[in-house]
Amino acid sequence: MANDIVHVVDDDVDVRKSLGFLLATADFAVRLYESATAFLATELKEVDGCVVTDVRMPGIDGIEFLRQLKARGLGVPVIVMTGHADVALAVQAMKEGAADFIEKPFDDQVLIDAIRSALDNRRQPVAAHPQSTEIRKNLATLSERERQVLDGLVSGLPNKTIAYDLGISPRTVEIHRANVMSKMGAGSLSHLVRMALITEPKH
Repeated sequence: MANDIVHVVDDDVDVRKSLGFLLATADFAVRLYESATAFLATELKEVDGCVVTDVRMPGIDGIEFLRQLKARGLGVPVIVMTGHADVALAVQAMKEGAADFIEKPFDDQVLIDAIRSALDNRRQPVAAHPQSTEIRKNLATLSERERQVLDGLVSGLPNKTIAYDLGISPRTVEIHRANVMSKMGAGSLSHLVRMALITEPKH
């Protein structure tokens, strides 16, 4: 599995070391970089495997990193790690082409599964997404209020802000959010966001 290299880009040395150890024990080849600048400085003509990067980094952050990879024509799947309060950044990362995002703290297996999924799916063009018809069908089952909550989530808004904007309680937003996840068959917020973005017209 020579092309299953995981490039870990994170400015926190402890995170780099622990991810390096975790991924090596899961049989991935791992390369560690202390910044997006260090990764981009390697002047790779082609990148195998996938990239796992933090969204908040000094210098080039995760969003700018995604743009630079795209500008260089490096079509490598990127998984973005975000803090709990960074949903807006995570959504932006998905719009910039990230394969997935994972909220910290995360379970080791969640990251390993996300990497395997990104590696398996990298051959498929996203445009011809096989699920888009099914996703649209599920979207049609949402009530107007559920749709409003979904739009808020996809905009990266926290529950409290969605509640304020809609004039309902945060608890009610949580109930709607759970209903939306269930109707859409989403296992996580990143999964839900990805589905919503698949059906959005590309600008």
